[in-house]
Amino acid sequence: MKMSMGPVGRHLLGLAVAGLTLATGGAAFAELGQPAAWEWTLQQSASPVMDNIVWFHNFLFVLITLITLFVLALLVIVVVKFNARANPVPSRTTHNTLIEVAWTLVPVLILVGISVPSFRLLFLELDVPKADLTIKATGKQWYWSYAYPDNGKFEFDSLMAQDKQPRLLGVDNEMVVPVNKVVRVQVTGADVIHAFALPAFGVKIDAIPGRLNETWFKATKTGMFYGQCSELCGKDHAFMPIAIRVVSDQEFASWVETAKKKYASGGTSTYASTAGPTE
Repeated sequence: MKMSMGPVGRHLLGLAVAGLTLATGGAAFAELGQPAAWEWTLQQSASPVMDNIVWFHNFLFVLITLITLFVLALLVIVVVKFNARANPVPSRTTHNTLIEVAWTLVPVLILVGISVPSFRLLFLELDVPKADLTIKATGKQWYWSYAYPDNGKFEFDSLMAQDKQPRLLGVDNEMVVPVNKVVRVQVTGADVIHAFALPAFGVKIDAIPGRLNETWFKATKTGMFYGQCSELCGKDHAFMPIAIRVVSDQEFASWVETAKKKYASGGTSTYASTAGPTE
């Protein structure tokens, strides 16, 4: 007997294929350092902090899935076993010491199990290690300015470039850093509150006028990495991208020499050095 697929069957098959494509699209089209079409996962990690963020995210996903399935199983048991037809004479039990102790202790243990890696991740993000390089990022309406106090104290602006790809993320002058080096980023705002965010590095910190915040990253892969201002800072908020180019030590040294001449400035701004504050 020859079987044929009707319109409904073909429609269901199409939905299944579309769902599978959507589920795998994030991995299939993902490109390092930038968002991708149909992406549903976090961006690929390129720093130790982001590695830990991805691990913590996956850990919580598994945990919450198990909890959801457990609660669903309990609901199914209640519906099947304790409905009026299957259980016409319900129990009049009002207390069960073992169950009450269990449903108190188990959530506590779950929260403790979540808090340990959570605090470890927060400490990793907030405890800035000894830096190999310091860069000051200043958010302005609506672009970023980068200063290199450890490499000649030059400074330059980074504005969105209309003719560069990826669209709305390409800039005229990228921040350039060496690979496998600890980069401390001092962040402030010149006018209103901005936010310096770069997903692949696990970095997101507010740029507040009159205040100097700092964060750090250690890029483990070379290439271009993109982020954006993540604070509603005005009408062109969506048009002040962050672009960081990670290069080898030799390429960075060569770029610094070129940048000193290209961005020569007579400014007298004072910045912290990689050695940290002095007493």
